[in-house]
Amino acid sequence: MYLRQSPLTISICLRYFKQPVRIITNTCRFSHLRQHCSIRFGLTFLVFLMFYGVSVSDVKVTAATASQITENRTGTVIDLQQFKSVQSIVVDLSDGESAEVTLINLNPKVNRWYVLSLNNDSKRGAEEYHLENPYPQSQRLLLDEHSEDTLVLIRDREVLSCPPWKLFEKGELIAARKSQQVFAPLCNGNLFLRNPTKGNRTNIETVTEFIRDKLPGGESVVGFVKDTFFKDAFLEKADAKESTLELTKQSQPGFPEPANINPDFAKQMISPTGLGIQVDKETKDMLTGQWYAAKDNPGIFVSLIQPKAVAQNILISHRKIANRLDNVESGALAYLIAFDLDQFDLGFTIGTEHPRVEWSDRTLNGVRIPNTSGPDGIETIHPLISNGMISPFESARTVASFTGGFKRSHSAFKYGDFAKINKGSHYGFIESGVVLSTLQPGLATLLVLDDGTIEMKTWSKRDNVYLERIVHARQNGVPILELDSVSQQPIPGSLVGKWGAGNWSGSENMKLRTLRAGAALQENGEKRFLIYGYFSTATPSAMARVFQAYDCRYAIHLDMNALEHTYLAVYLQKERHLVVQHLIQDMSVLDKSGKGSYIPRFLGYPDNRDFFYIMRRNN
Repeated sequence: MYLRQSPLTISICLRYFKQPVRIITNTCRFSHLRQHCSIRFGLTFLVFLMFYGVSVSDVKVTAATASQITENRTGTVIDLQQFKSVQSIVVDLSDGESAEVTLINLNPKVNRWYVLSLNNDSKRGAEEYHLENPYPQSQRLLLDEHSEDTLVLIRDREVLSCPPWKLFEKGELIAARKSQQVFAPLCNGNLFLRNPTKGNRTNIETVTEFIRDKLPGGESVVGFVKDTFFKDAFLEKADAKESTLELTKQSQPGFPEPANINPDFAKQMISPTGLGIQVDKETKDMLTGQWYAAKDNPGIFVSLIQPKAVAQNILISHRKIANRLDNVESGALAYLIAFDLDQFDLGFTIGTEHPRVEWSDRTLNGVRIPNTSGPDGIETIHPLISNGMISPFESARTVASFTGGFKRSHSAFKYGDFAKINKGSHYGFIESGVVLSTLQPGLATLLVLDDGTIEMKTWSKRDNVYLERIVHARQNGVPILELDSVSQQPIPGSLVGKWGAGNWSGSENMKLRTLRAGAALQENGEKRFLIYGYFSTATPSAMARVFQAYDCRYAIHLDMNALEHTYLAVYLQKERHLVVQHLIQDMSVLDKSGKGSYIPRFLGYPDNRDFFYIMRRNN
């Protein structure tokens, strides 16, 4: 492939080229990233070569599809909320004019997010404020035209005092907006205004997004470099030895079920050189497939395994569905962490930028609806604010967080049956009871109900009856593991071995092996555990075999390819000091520090990516 450019075009390209070079140069100053600098320089150099007409036969440049996405929207995100309740009143202003005040509870069953709209046509038009209710179980917001406060908070049938709002004048609401706090407290901290903010992006995200957004065929360029330079970049092989101890299938009381492994590995001990979470044991080494309790953090457990240690009857089952594992991924170490769902709640937050709601460029023209900005008819979630961090009223009980799923650009099907139905089957997501992107049938879904129940399932049209009760939901492709409808036993998802039809990403050459993360549910009698898996290099088939080995009933893919996309941190409060431990030690570079303070990702500052967080349950 040759790209011949005029001198003017080349000068423009060089101007844009300076920014990623500057980013990469700055990045390489940090010692923990030096090992990847050659990779990043390779990526930038490849782009440089493309614009100077050097042949790169493996890269396919496709025509830009941005022109197919119009600016015409059919509505707003508020129009997607079928359960919303709306109140409107007219209030008198101090200058003798009047204004219409509208309060929308976007999902009264969940009762978390509200939009307050102030409309004074003669002066400034509508102003919209996104409010968050920190006490959804006991507190509601109402408009009262007879109250000087106008907006009234009712908690446990008692009316809470709230300073006069004065609406368009210099009152508390206007001051909260001007404060630019991510969560600005209102009404003595009984309510919060969500303010727009900019989320953090890592250097590698900045470079890759620049290439994807600014260069024709940028996605192909990123994929080529990833296949060439990043292949098995995070591969970790086990430093194993034999022990006098032996894994038994019987779990300890209160622990998750250990893995079903090949008897040849029953005495294998692994030295977890990358593990960043302290476990409650005397020796450094860990028995393959066994669970170990996290030190001083009840209800959290850690386990290590190589796919080749999985029981033989599992590895040879359903070979028409799952692919055979190669020697590299068979020996690649996987780290798993489990959370006892009797003790924890699960939260979910979208990032300041991702996932978006517009059309994915993968959407086929035959299913794209003309003159619409996205599959739901919206281009943004305005007037709602996505602020990419854990709220201050939930941070105190948060014990862990981990990165969510794919960006919207990768969240639709280009191949297979799902590409041809439901407008390309874009992955759906819900936050705080508000549908931001419609949940699509046939896709793997991790969800939280209003009673705190955490579930994973393949979404169907019948499940729409539960929509009003869903607090959070995130779809991310098709299942890694699911229950067989006949045997009711967990088996690999039907598309685990299908690159295009399963939308597993990886590469355009159908090379599926890379760093990946996933989540699964294990049920052990009456005990339920949410399990997060970090696979140093694996295909979806290897992930399925490992989750099968741990008797998980369902598993969903999360994100892949880099530490920032597979990040997990655990928090421990010790004498007014927050201790942050990462599943993989090198993940610590994604946090921040300054002026003697350590600031963890998601908890201490906004991020551009969506994520889940684990909270210790209130008694």
